[in-house]
Amino acid sequence: MALKQNRLRTILTAFGVFWGIFMLVIMLGSGKGLKNGAYDGMGGFATNSAFVWAQSTTIPYRGLKKGRNYNFINADTKALKDQIPELETLAPRIQPRFWRSTNSVVRGLKTGAFNIYGDYPDWNRIDPVTFIQGRYINEDDITNRRKVAIIGKRVKEALFTSKENAIGDYIRIKGVYFMVVGVFKSQHNGGQAENQENSIELPLTTLQQTYNYGDAIDYYGLTSRADVSVSYVEDKVKEILKQRHLISPNDKEGIGSENVEKEFKKMNILFLGINVLIWIVGIGTLFAGVIGVSNIMLIIVKERTKEIGIQRAIGAKPISIISQIIMESVFLTSLAGYFGLLLGVGVIELLNYGLEKASSGNDGNAMFTRPEVDFGVAISALIILIICGAIAGLIPAKRAVSIKPIDALRYE
Repeated sequence: MALKQNRLRTILTAFGVFWGIFMLVIMLGSGKGLKNGAYDGMGGFATNSAFVWAQSTTIPYRGLKKGRNYNFINADTKALKDQIPELETLAPRIQPRFWRSTNSVVRGLKTGAFNIYGDYPDWNRIDPVTFIQGRYINEDDITNRRKVAIIGKRVKEALFTSKENAIGDYIRIKGVYFMVVGVFKSQHNGGQAENQENSIELPLTTLQQTYNYGDAIDYYGLTSRADVSVSYVEDKVKEILKQRHLISPNDKEGIGSENVEKEFKKMNILFLGINVLIWIVGIGTLFAGVIGVSNIMLIIVKERTKEIGIQRAIGAKPISIISQIIMESVFLTSLAGYFGLLLGVGVIELLNYGLEKASSGNDGNAMFTRPEVDFGVAISALIILIICGAIAGLIPAKRAVSIKPIDALRYE
């Protein structure tokens, strides 16, 4: 094979193809690891959700001045459920004013300041947690205003020893005792997980009665049916709440909201853009390698001009010469591409193994996790590379057969 005649030149040319597919695999794997880390950070959070809360009004309406403060109330919950059939989940929540006051939670001689929430059972459908022990708030807790609490893992670690069972024991929150019925850990990662695991959740009705909140509600979490955009439901919720609380329809600041569905779509677009950029850079690098293969084949054809002339003179058909040159081009491209793919996948797997070891004692709290390359994508890239190798060999092959045998024999 002519490729063996100048091994250094062949190796350097093959390295361009090898490096192109190696970098493509590394970039694809890294992009997937970044995406996995971002999505894992959301845990089981409902991506078709939104949150709505009360704010000061900014427009006078029906004799009421601007700057008016108000609260959502229990009756709003029933009204929203009755009037919006597209709602799948509606979960009211209270975050009391003492939620981070110093030493608001006591157990024996241990005290701490933790996030305190009043919740309905449906909240766990919007931002679910994983239970280590016990259960979540249920409908009986809400109806009977039971003094029960579920606590995060970090709360348990702060108030109980590792050998103590928190379930059935009591904690005191601002002078009132609550029985622990569940211990949970977050499905998020990083700071969000830490914040959630520093939380205590109480039945909303119990919190309202115990701490004199009346029927006030701080904000709602909601999800829409699968066939309905949550943006549509969010708008209907705002419209009804504005009517019920005498807020001008034109007051865009009277009710605050956050649409998770929109943010999730933005994140999807971001990662789509990253993936497109990776392919552009990767294919550009591969293309440069393929051009290198084409150039070396042109040089080989030039060096073998006389040999090709002899083959033509003794009756070799053009197709056999074309096939020979294309096969050499495909062989070089395939071999370099295969080793590039193999090493790239190996590096990604090694990186994944290292990340798993590093995060084994950290509950997987990482922004970059499980880098991986889709096998079908990798093989498709290799097949495309081989096809490009054939095309790269076709140009010099056509040049080889375009030279007349008599001219080739005279070539020095």
